[in-house]
Amino acid sequence: MAQTPGLTSVVIVAADSGEDLGVCVECLLASTVPIEVIVSDNESRDGSIEALATRWRDEPRLRILRNGSNLGFGAGCNRGAAQAHGDALLFLNPDCRIEPATIARMRALMRPDTGVVGAAIVASDGTSEPASRRRDPFLRRALMSMMGRDEINVAADAADLQVVDIVSGAAMLLPRPAFDAVNGFDEGYFLHCEDMDLCRRVRDAGLRVACANSVRIVHAKGTSSRTRPFFVAFHKHSGMWRWFRKFDPASRNPGIRGVVWCGLWLHYAALTLRYAWQWMKARISASG
Repeated sequence: MAQTPGLTSVVIVAADSGEDLGVCVECLLASTVPIEVIVSDNESRDGSIEALATRWRDEPRLRILRNGSNLGFGAGCNRGAAQAHGDALLFLNPDCRIEPATIARMRALMRPDTGVVGAAIVASDGTSEPASRRRDPFLRRALMSMMGRDEINVAADAADLQVVDIVSGAAMLLPRPAFDAVNGFDEGYFLHCEDMDLCRRVRDAGLRVACANSVRIVHAKGTSSRTRPFFVAFHKHSGMWRWFRKFDPASRNPGIRGVVWCGLWLHYAALTLRYAWQWMKARISASG
Protein backbone atom coordinates (compact mmCIF):
# COMPACT_ATOMS: atom_id res chain seq x y z
CA MET A 1 0.00 0.00 0.00
CA ALA A 2 1.28 3.49 -0.88
CA GLN A 3 2.66 5.47 2.06
CA THR A 4 1.76 9.07 2.77
CA PRO A 5 4.80 11.02 4.05
CA GLY A 6 4.23 12.64 7.43
CA LEU A 7 1.10 10.63 8.17
CA THR A 8 1.08 8.47 11.29
CA SER A 9 -1.25 5.48 11.23
CA VAL A 10 -2.38 4.63 14.75
CA VAL A 11 -3.49 1.02 15.13
CA ILE A 12 -5.58 0.13 18.19
CA VAL A 13 -6.55 -3.49 18.82
CA ALA A 14 -9.88 -3.55 20.66
CA ALA A 15 -11.46 -6.48 22.51
CA ASP A 16 -14.29 -5.44 24.83
CA SER A 17 -12.27 -2.37 25.76
CA GLY A 18 -15.21 -0.45 27.25
CA GLU A 19 -15.13 3.31 27.66
CA ASP A 20 -11.32 3.31 27.48
CA LEU A 21 -11.50 2.94 23.71
CA GLY A 22 -13.58 6.06 23.17
CA VAL A 23 -11.35 8.15 25.45
CA CYS A 24 -8.24 6.90 23.66
CA VAL A 25 -9.61 7.80 20.22
CA GLU A 26 -10.76 11.22 21.42
CA CYS A 27 -7.22 11.96 22.65
CA LEU A 28 -5.73 10.82 19.35
CA LEU A 29 -8.02 12.95 17.21
CA ALA A 30 -6.71 16.02 19.03
CA SER A 31 -3.16 15.33 17.78
CA THR A 32 -1.20 18.21 16.31
CA VAL A 33 0.14 16.16 13.37
CA PRO A 34 -1.66 14.29 10.56
CA ILE A 35 -2.97 10.93 11.73
CA GLU A 36 -5.37 8.19 10.82
CA VAL A 37 -6.80 5.88 13.47
CA ILE A 38 -7.51 2.26 12.62
CA VAL A 39 -9.41 0.31 15.27
CA SER A 40 -8.84 -3.39 14.67
CA ASP A 41 -11.76 -5.00 16.48
CA ASN A 42 -11.36 -8.53 17.82
CA GLU A 43 -15.09 -9.26 18.07
CA SER A 44 -16.00 -6.86 20.86
CA ARG A 45 -19.44 -7.52 22.32
CA ASP A 46 -19.65 -4.78 24.94
CA GLY A 47 -21.06 -2.07 22.68
CA SER A 48 -17.81 -0.07 22.62
CA ILE A 49 -17.36 -0.37 18.85
CA GLU A 50 -20.95 0.65 18.14
CA ALA A 51 -20.59 3.64 20.48
CA LEU A 52 -17.38 4.67 18.73
CA ALA A 53 -18.94 4.35 15.26
CA THR A 54 -21.94 6.43 16.33
CA ARG A 55 -19.98 9.22 17.96
CA TRP A 56 -17.43 9.60 15.16
CA ARG A 57 -19.58 8.63 12.18
CA ASP A 58 -18.48 11.72 10.24
CA GLU A 59 -14.77 11.53 11.17
CA PRO A 60 -12.77 10.59 8.04
CA ARG A 61 -9.59 9.94 10.05
CA LEU A 62 -11.19 7.00 11.90
CA ARG A 63 -11.73 3.55 10.42
CA ILE A 64 -13.06 0.47 12.17
CA LEU A 65 -11.87 -2.90 10.95
CA ARG A 66 -14.08 -5.77 12.11
CA ASN A 67 -12.02 -8.96 12.26
CA GLY A 68 -15.02 -11.24 12.91
CA SER A 69 -13.30 -13.14 15.71
CA ASN A 70 -10.66 -12.64 18.38
CA LEU A 71 -7.45 -13.02 16.38
CA GLY A 72 -5.13 -12.04 19.21
CA PHE A 73 -3.10 -8.87 19.66
CA GLY A 74 -0.35 -9.44 17.10
CA ALA A 75 -2.71 -10.60 14.37
CA GLY A 76 -5.02 -7.67 15.11
CA CYS A 77 -2.08 -5.27 14.77
CA ASN A 78 -1.04 -6.85 11.48
CA ARG A 79 -4.57 -6.58 10.06
CA GLY A 80 -4.69 -2.92 11.01
CA ALA A 81 -1.23 -2.23 9.58
CA ALA A 82 -2.27 -3.84 6.30
CA GLN A 83 -4.91 -1.09 5.92
CA ALA A 84 -2.62 1.78 6.96
CA HIS A 85 -1.45 4.59 4.66
CA GLY A 86 1.10 6.29 6.94
CA ASP A 87 4.88 6.22 6.69
CA ALA A 88 4.93 5.46 10.43
CA LEU A 89 2.84 3.09 12.54
CA LEU A 90 1.91 3.70 16.16
CA PHE A 91 0.55 0.62 17.92
CA LEU A 92 -1.39 1.87 20.92
CA ASN A 93 -3.36 0.10 23.63
CA PRO A 94 -6.98 1.28 23.97
CA ASP A 95 -6.39 2.15 27.63
CA CYS A 96 -3.64 4.67 26.83
CA ARG A 97 -4.04 8.44 27.01
CA ILE A 98 -1.83 10.68 24.88
CA GLU A 99 -1.39 14.44 24.72
CA PRO A 100 -1.93 16.40 21.49
CA ALA A 101 1.84 16.76 20.91
CA THR A 102 2.81 13.18 21.83
CA ILE A 103 2.97 11.73 18.33
CA ALA A 104 4.84 14.76 16.98
CA ARG A 105 7.43 14.46 19.75
CA MET A 106 7.90 10.72 19.19
CA ARG A 107 8.27 11.18 15.43
CA ALA A 108 10.84 13.94 15.98
CA LEU A 109 13.03 11.48 17.88
CA MET A 110 13.13 8.88 15.11
CA ARG A 111 16.55 8.47 13.49
CA PRO A 112 17.52 6.72 10.22
CA ASP A 113 18.67 3.66 12.17
CA THR A 114 15.63 3.61 14.50
CA GLY A 115 13.35 0.59 14.30
CA VAL A 116 11.09 1.14 17.32
CA VAL A 117 10.44 4.15 19.54
CA GLY A 118 8.64 3.63 22.85
CA ALA A 119 7.72 6.09 25.57
CA ALA A 120 7.85 6.51 29.32
CA ILE A 121 4.68 4.66 30.31
CA VAL A 122 3.09 5.69 33.59
CA ALA A 123 0.05 4.49 35.50
CA SER A 124 -2.94 6.73 36.18
CA ASP A 125 -1.39 7.76 39.50
CA GLY A 126 1.86 8.78 37.80
CA THR A 127 3.82 5.70 38.85
CA SER A 128 6.38 4.64 36.25
CA GLU A 129 5.81 1.26 34.62
CA PRO A 130 9.00 -0.87 34.58
CA ALA A 131 7.99 -2.32 31.20
CA SER A 132 8.89 1.00 29.54
CA ARG A 133 12.53 -0.10 29.28
CA ARG A 134 13.65 -3.71 29.49
CA ARG A 135 16.43 -6.07 28.59
CA ASP A 136 15.91 -9.44 26.93
CA PRO A 137 14.56 -11.73 29.72
CA PHE A 138 17.01 -14.59 29.22
CA LEU A 139 16.74 -17.36 31.81
CA ARG A 140 20.22 -16.62 33.14
CA ARG A 141 19.39 -12.95 33.56
CA ALA A 142 16.04 -13.70 35.20
CA LEU A 143 17.70 -16.01 37.75
CA MET A 144 20.40 -13.44 38.48
CA SER A 145 17.71 -10.78 38.92
CA MET A 146 15.94 -12.96 41.49
CA MET A 147 19.20 -13.05 43.43
CA GLY A 148 19.70 -9.31 43.15
CA ARG A 149 22.74 -9.60 40.88
CA ASP A 150 21.23 -8.39 37.63
CA GLU A 151 18.17 -6.50 36.47
CA ILE A 152 15.82 -7.03 33.55
CA ASN A 153 14.12 -3.64 33.85
CA VAL A 154 16.27 -0.64 32.95
CA ALA A 155 16.22 2.70 34.75
CA ALA A 156 15.76 5.86 32.69
CA ASP A 157 18.88 7.84 31.92
CA ALA A 158 19.21 11.53 31.08
CA ALA A 159 18.96 11.03 27.32
CA ASP A 160 15.80 12.01 25.45
CA LEU A 161 16.19 8.77 23.48
CA GLN A 162 17.60 5.82 25.42
CA VAL A 163 18.64 2.70 23.51
CA VAL A 164 17.23 -0.44 25.17
CA ASP A 165 16.38 -4.03 24.24
CA ILE A 166 12.59 -3.79 24.65
CA VAL A 167 9.98 -1.06 25.03
CA SER A 168 6.40 -1.45 26.22
CA GLY A 169 3.92 -2.80 23.71
CA ALA A 170 1.37 -0.34 25.10
CA ALA A 171 2.82 2.30 22.74
CA MET A 172 5.27 1.46 19.96
CA LEU A 173 6.09 3.75 17.02
CA LEU A 174 7.78 2.16 14.01
CA PRO A 175 8.79 3.54 10.63
CA ARG A 176 6.74 1.60 8.09
CA PRO A 177 9.86 0.17 6.36
CA ALA A 178 11.10 -1.26 9.68
CA PHE A 179 7.76 -2.95 10.35
CA ASP A 180 7.69 -4.42 6.84
CA ALA A 181 11.32 -5.55 7.07
CA VAL A 182 10.51 -7.92 9.96
CA ASN A 183 7.09 -8.95 8.54
CA GLY A 184 5.20 -7.39 11.40
CA PHE A 185 4.16 -9.16 14.59
CA ASP A 186 4.59 -12.89 15.06
CA GLU A 187 1.03 -14.19 15.10
CA GLY A 188 2.13 -17.30 16.98
CA TYR A 189 1.63 -15.20 20.12
CA PHE A 190 -1.96 -14.52 21.10
CA LEU A 191 -1.57 -12.01 23.93
CA HIS A 192 1.60 -10.80 25.67
CA CYS A 193 5.29 -11.10 24.74
CA GLU A 194 4.73 -10.23 21.08
CA ASP A 195 6.21 -6.78 21.83
CA MET A 196 9.37 -8.44 23.16
CA ASP A 197 9.52 -10.61 20.05
CA LEU A 198 9.08 -7.67 17.67
CA CYS A 199 11.76 -5.62 19.41
CA ARG A 200 14.20 -8.52 19.26
CA ARG A 201 13.64 -9.10 15.54
CA VAL A 202 13.98 -5.38 14.82
CA ARG A 203 17.34 -5.38 16.60
CA ASP A 204 18.40 -8.54 14.77
CA ALA A 205 17.66 -6.63 11.55
CA GLY A 206 20.30 -4.06 12.55
CA LEU A 207 17.95 -1.32 13.78
CA ARG A 208 17.73 0.32 17.20
CA VAL A 209 15.00 0.06 19.80
CA ALA A 210 14.79 3.15 21.97
CA CYS A 211 12.63 4.72 24.66
CA ALA A 212 11.68 8.39 24.41
CA ASN A 213 12.24 9.24 28.06
CA SER A 214 10.88 12.77 27.65
CA VAL A 215 7.52 11.53 26.34
CA ARG A 216 5.02 10.31 28.93
CA ILE A 217 1.97 8.23 28.09
CA VAL A 218 -0.63 7.35 30.71
CA HIS A 219 -1.62 3.68 30.68
CA ALA A 220 -4.92 3.24 32.51
CA LYS A 221 -4.82 -0.61 32.59
CA GLY A 222 -8.23 -1.16 31.10
CA THR A 223 -11.26 -3.34 31.19
CA SER A 224 -10.48 -6.27 28.92
CA SER A 225 -7.54 -7.56 30.98
CA ARG A 226 -9.14 -7.02 34.40
CA THR A 227 -12.29 -8.93 33.54
CA ARG A 228 -10.50 -12.00 32.12
CA PRO A 229 -7.58 -12.79 34.44
CA PHE A 230 -7.50 -16.56 33.68
CA PHE A 231 -7.53 -15.94 29.92
CA VAL A 232 -4.81 -13.29 30.14
CA ALA A 233 -2.61 -15.35 32.45
CA PHE A 234 -2.80 -18.41 30.19
CA HIS A 235 -1.75 -16.51 27.10
CA LYS A 236 0.95 -14.59 28.96
CA HIS A 237 2.58 -17.84 30.04
CA SER A 238 2.17 -19.29 26.55
CA GLY A 239 3.89 -16.21 25.15
CA MET A 240 6.76 -16.48 27.61
CA TRP A 241 7.29 -20.10 26.57
CA ARG A 242 7.31 -19.18 22.88
CA TRP A 243 9.80 -16.35 23.38
CA PHE A 244 12.07 -18.60 25.44
CA ARG A 245 12.11 -21.29 22.73
CA LYS A 246 12.76 -18.75 19.95
CA PHE A 247 15.48 -16.60 21.48
CA ASP A 248 17.00 -17.93 24.72
CA PRO A 249 20.22 -19.95 24.19
CA ALA A 250 19.31 -21.96 27.30
CA SER A 251 16.39 -23.51 25.41
CA ARG A 252 18.82 -25.58 23.33
CA ASN A 253 19.39 -27.78 26.38
CA PRO A 254 16.51 -30.34 26.58
CA GLY A 255 16.81 -30.64 30.35
CA ILE A 256 16.65 -26.91 30.94
CA ARG A 257 13.81 -26.61 28.46
CA GLY A 258 11.81 -29.18 30.44
CA VAL A 259 12.47 -27.45 33.75
CA VAL A 260 11.39 -24.09 32.34
CA TRP A 261 8.21 -25.57 30.88
CA CYS A 262 7.29 -27.14 34.24
CA GLY A 263 8.13 -23.94 36.10
CA LEU A 264 6.01 -21.76 33.83
CA TRP A 265 2.92 -23.93 34.07
CA LEU A 266 3.27 -24.54 37.80
CA HIS A 267 3.35 -20.78 38.19
CA TYR A 268 0.23 -20.50 36.02
CA ALA A 269 -1.53 -23.13 38.15
CA ALA A 270 -0.68 -21.19 41.30
CA LEU A 271 -2.08 -18.01 39.75
CA THR A 272 -5.34 -19.69 38.78
CA LEU A 273 -5.81 -20.91 42.34
CA ARG A 274 -5.23 -17.39 43.62
CA TYR A 275 -7.66 -15.88 41.09
CA ALA A 276 -10.27 -18.54 41.95
CA TRP A 277 -9.94 -17.76 45.67
CA GLN A 278 -10.31 -14.02 45.01
CA TRP A 279 -13.38 -14.69 42.88
CA MET A 280 -14.94 -16.84 45.61
CA LYS A 281 -14.29 -14.20 48.27
CA ALA A 282 -15.85 -11.53 46.07
CA ARG A 283 -18.95 -13.68 45.52
CA ILE A 284 -19.29 -14.43 49.24
CA SER A 285 -18.88 -10.75 50.08
CA ALA A 286 -21.45 -9.73 47.49
CA SER A 287 -24.01 -12.28 48.73
CA GLY A 288 -23.44 -11.48 52.41
